[in-house]
Amino acid sequence: MSGGLLVAGTTSDAGKSVVTAGICRWLVRRGVKVAPFKAQNMSLNSFVTREGAEIGRAQAMQAQAARVEPSALMNPVLLKPGGDRSSQVVLMGKPVGEMSARGYHGGRQEALFGTVVDCLEQLRGTYDAVICEGAGSPAEINLRRTDIVNMGVARAARFPVLVVGDIDRGGVFASFFGTTALLGPEDQALVAGYLVNKFRGDVSLLEPGLDMLHELTGRRTYGVLPFAHGLGIDEEDGLRVSMRGAVRESVVAPPHGEDVLRVAVCAVPLMSNFTDVDALAAEPGVVVRFVDRAEELADADLVIVPGTRGTVKALAWLRERGLAGALLRRAAEGRPVLGICGGFQVLGESVEDEVESRAGLVEGLGLLPVRVRFGREKVLGRPVGSALGEPVEGYEIHHGVAEVSGGEPFLDGCRVGSVWGTHWHGSLESDAFRRAFLGEVARAAGRRFTAAPDTSFEALREEQLDRLGDLIEEHADTDALWRLIESGPPRGLPFVPPGAPRAEGRVVGASVPTTRPGPAGTSGVAGAVEHETEEAL
Repeated sequence: MSGGLLVAGTTSDAGKSVVTAGICRWLVRRGVKVAPFKAQNMSLNSFVTREGAEIGRAQAMQAQAARVEPSALMNPVLLKPGGDRSSQVVLMGKPVGEMSARGYHGGRQEALFGTVVDCLEQLRGTYDAVICEGAGSPAEINLRRTDIVNMGVARAARFPVLVVGDIDRGGVFASFFGTTALLGPEDQALVAGYLVNKFRGDVSLLEPGLDMLHELTGRRTYGVLPFAHGLGIDEEDGLRVSMRGAVRESVVAPPHGEDVLRVAVCAVPLMSNFTDVDALAAEPGVVVRFVDRAEELADADLVIVPGTRGTVKALAWLRERGLAGALLRRAAEGRPVLGICGGFQVLGESVEDEVESRAGLVEGLGLLPVRVRFGREKVLGRPVGSALGEPVEGYEIHHGVAEVSGGEPFLDGCRVGSVWGTHWHGSLESDAFRRAFLGEVARAAGRRFTAAPDTSFEALREEQLDRLGDLIEEHADTDALWRLIESGPPRGLPFVPPGAPRAEGRVVGASVPTTRPGPAGTSGVAGAVEHETEEAL
């Protein structure tokens, strides 16, 4: 079996995804065959692997950092929120039903643990090292009994745990200490130490605190990563453009033409795959922003209606905020609009939905001659084609099936005047197609914008991943990290009181289940989730 490490965090968004990717890139540059792993991810930002499995976009990015093909083994459980209280459960890349939060944490989650362990063991049998990413904080004492992504995984694999803290938020020492002190003895025995993230200033001023933390916990700090602007990685969720920072901060990359091009992205509810606009933000002279008011569309040269897990809800939101009327006026004036996936469905004539919202037949914005009917089977694919005379690749994740009855063909969708629509995510990452599309937008908008002829989105993404690897190599104790990965947690780590409150029932990870439903045998778990669907909804 290979070695490994679990990267946990004091909070959500502490930097676990960045650190996991950085460690993967550092290791692969050392010649180590490494794979990322996240047992359970909650995100609307997903990706489709070549075998047609849906996984978290962050794990696909980490696989690229490790220079391996992403696989469902790397993210066996994906939860896609459909509201505050329920999520679609994606198991081994395929949706198996909707589940309420209460139902999931009430026992169904633990039933998935066998699949999680099986996937991790398969990766360990193939790779030299597996770098696992946790979720939220491992010290969520209300959820520890059913935890299958943090200490449950670490216990099952006997992996050391590196706790990441975001010092830019403040309170990092209290967070490190409190996280450790709220874990039970067996979990604490796996917590090897800490990694400070996003530090600004002189590290020597921080060192006395790190020494005191060591005295208090008996655990060392494995590195202090500086605050790095514009890292640009695919995030789990959030309203930001991954590469926007890099473009905004670049004073050496002015517009290639005379004008800039302004792109407004409608921040629809349950927005999914917001990374679709990253490639636009990476272009010199393209300014991308998210908007939620009609007046913010006025100076936009291109408006994008992005993907969403709630097409009907997005339609209502656009109408309530006056954005629907603004989009209709734009189309009448010949000003560019692009709809992607759920955004494409919104622009059509009607949406018949008995699956996602169960709203029945709902009138669309009528900008494209398209009727959409939601099917229970999710379409997952990696299509390849051409548009505007250039090759295009993308990926599809949708329940809606579009019947196109007119307009000019555009990928799998259509175009009417300056309004385009497609189900394909990721199409703008195809460089030649992106340049051709921006040329069309600039002409329709009357802008003297010219796309730079040499922008390679793939190369930019590789540069960003190399920067993550550099952060680890230059600011972490990599020799000590490698010892952890290779040899496991240090022995004799002291217990930090008070420890976790006593949990009722068996704690996940305390022992590996004797019967494990693997990737090819998940029907029992799927059935349990589908049963919950009726109760939840």
